[in-house]
Amino acid sequence: MRTLLFLCLSAVLASPALADLQLAKAKNCMTCHGVDKKVIGPAFKDVAAKYKGEAGAGDKLAGKIIKGGSGVWGPVSMPANPQVSEADAKKLAEWVLQQ
Repeated sequence: MRTLLFLCLSAVLASPALADLQLAKAKNCMTCHGVDKKVIGPAFKDVAAKYKGEAGAGDKLAGKIIKGGSGVWGPVSMPANPQVSEADAKKLAEWVLQQ
């Protein structure tokens, strides 16, 4: 019984992280980014470290997800993603900042 309770609790606590990883995959973020390694763009853990403690970082990153950006991580620009809704961009940004 204790094991079942532990497994259920673990699933509930892990599901937001998994859900947002699934959202990142669904929005093609993982084509250019890895959670813990650079692909074309920076690793999400590096992004989280760069913006750690910065007020408004979630909104700033959500804007970059939708509008794209350049110059922050080198010469390769991040393309705009207008197909990502503002709500999904905010969800993704907050997830990235928790890495």
